[in-house]
Amino acid sequence: MRLQLVRHATLMFDLAGSRILVDPMLDPAGARPAIANTPNQRPNPLVELPADAMAAVENTDAIIVTHLHQDHYDPTAAQKLPHDRPLFCQPADAQRLQGDGFTDVRPVATGTVWKGITISRTGGQHGTGEVAEQLGPVSGFVLAAPGEPVLYIAGDTVWCYDVDHAIANHQPDAVVVNAGAARFLTGEPITMGTEDVLRVLYAAPEATVVAVHMDAINHCLLTRTDLRDYAATHWPPEIRDRLRIPEDGEWLEFTS
Repeated sequence: MRLQLVRHATLMFDLAGSRILVDPMLDPAGARPAIANTPNQRPNPLVELPADAMAAVENTDAIIVTHLHQDHYDPTAAQKLPHDRPLFCQPADAQRLQGDGFTDVRPVATGTVWKGITISRTGGQHGTGEVAEQLGPVSGFVLAAPGEPVLYIAGDTVWCYDVDHAIANHQPDAVVVNAGAARFLTGEPITMGTEDVLRVLYAAPEATVVAVHMDAINHCLLTRTDLRDYAATHWPPEIRDRLRIPEDGEWLEFTS
């Protein structure tokens, strides 16, 4: 299995002979205003897509959208992605995606199989308390195929029971976490920070943990540099050696 961080939470991965795109945020830099009521009021996205990324994502075999916030599915994605590809999503989002013209929307209640790949949907918690309720349902997805590593994409969530349960239930070989410690001006972070990432590493002691969702949206205050430096300073080598923090456009390879 190969996995590429395109930008933010946008991923492409090659698994069992298919290429799958996750959470397409394809707008050019500065196309949208800063997220309201958040620090660092700069237009989003903060950075451009890597070179040739658009041509690559337009040739994907299938698409997964974990939820509909604009940093995971934006107007450029709605317009430019091929509308006939299978698009897997949480049930609450199916009608909106169909309305955007996608003709093969496949809401995943618990799980499904496509081209020999088992796709299981997991829960998450996009923050804590009332904020998590206001931000609406979010999902993660686990992908497994014979002879391939098991991949768990946690989605926009903090550490919570759903993440712990997904790791225990699916025993992933690779876990992608949305870090960045995104937050509003008040309240707790709504995506994972350093301690949440560490909890994932301890909960999945055989897995490689890939931290993404940094340096591209204005309210994600934890940067790649911050996370690397914190891990180097505070975490034992046997833990931090299983952490990957890819740059935009970087490919990672995994074996089962």
